[in-house]
Amino acid sequence: MPAKASRAAFGEAIIELGAKDERIVTLDADLSKSTMTAKFAKTYPDRAFNLGIAEANMIGIGAGLALTGKIPFVCSFACFVVGRFETIRISVAYTRATVKIVGTHAGIAIGEDGYSQMGIEDIACIRALPDIPIIQPVDEVETRQVVAYAVEHEGPLYLRLTRQNLEPVCPPDYRFRFGRWLVLRPGRDVTLIGTGGTVFNALEAAKRLEGDGLSAEVLNAACLKPLDEELLLRSAGKTGHVVTVEDHSIAGGLGGAVAETLGEALPTPLKRLGVQGFGESGDPKGLYAKHGLDPAGITTAVRKFLDR
Repeated sequence: MPAKASRAAFGEAIIELGAKDERIVTLDADLSKSTMTAKFAKTYPDRAFNLGIAEANMIGIGAGLALTGKIPFVCSFACFVVGRFETIRISVAYTRATVKIVGTHAGIAIGEDGYSQMGIEDIACIRALPDIPIIQPVDEVETRQVVAYAVEHEGPLYLRLTRQNLEPVCPPDYRFRFGRWLVLRPGRDVTLIGTGGTVFNALEAAKRLEGDGLSAEVLNAACLKPLDEELLLRSAGKTGHVVTVEDHSIAGGLGGAVAETLGEALPTPLKRLGVQGFGESGDPKGLYAKHGLDPAGITTAVRKFLDR
C-alpha cells in the first residue's frame, strides 16, 4: 500500500460512508479542496455546505445540524477550526452535539505554508474540553477505520489529519479500537510513543537504536483522549523509560497527557519530543530535522536520555 495523507484517506472514506448513511453531511470554510471533501460535495451536493471563511458560523451550523439528527463533519485546517475555541466550547462540547470536527494540515510537517497555517496547539485546546475525544490516525488503513468509527460515536469527536503522506505501518489485520493503542514493535529498554506523522520516524529510530544494543518498544497512540492507560502503564513498567514524539507543541499534547498519567500512577523517567516555540516555513523533512522529530533526532534524544 503506497503512502497516503490521512486527509486524502478521509476524503475517500467519507464518500463511501455517505453512500450508506444519508445523515452524513460535510461543512467547509472555503477549503474543501484542501480538506478533501470537494468530491463528497460533487457526489452529494445536497449534503455539503460551504460556509465561506467563517469558521465559527460553520461550527454553530454544524451543531444545529447535529441536534436535528444529522452527522456533520465540520472541516478546516486544524489551526483555523480549533482557533474558534469558544464556539466549540459552548456549541459542541457543552451541548454534546454529535459534531465531528476535522482538523487537517496538523503540525509543522505541512511545510512551506508556515506557522500561520500550522495546527500545533490544537490538541492542547481540545484536551481541555470535557467529552470530546481526540483521534489522530497513523496511516490510510487506520484513517478509514477511524472515520467509520466517528460516524457511530455518540457525541462530538476531534479528528486530526495530516497534509503529508504517511507510510503504512498498521498490520493487514489491524482493527481500530477506541481508547486503545497499538504495539508496533516490542522492546525492553525504552518505550517510544508516537502519534500521526511521527510514528514511522519512531520506528526508524528504533531500528537505529537496535544497532546500539537498545531495544525500543514503539506504540502508536492514535487515541490522544482518552489515552490507553493500561498499555501505557504496562509498557512503562516493563521498560522503565518513556519518550513521546509528536508534531505538536511540547505543551499540552501527547507528552503532557502521558506525563499526567505517569505522574499519578507510575512515576517514570520521561522525555517529551515536540515543537518548541513557533513553527516556520520550510520543507517538511527539514522542519522535522530542526525540531528533532526525524529518525536521527529521535535516536540522538533517546541515546542522551538513556545516557548511552
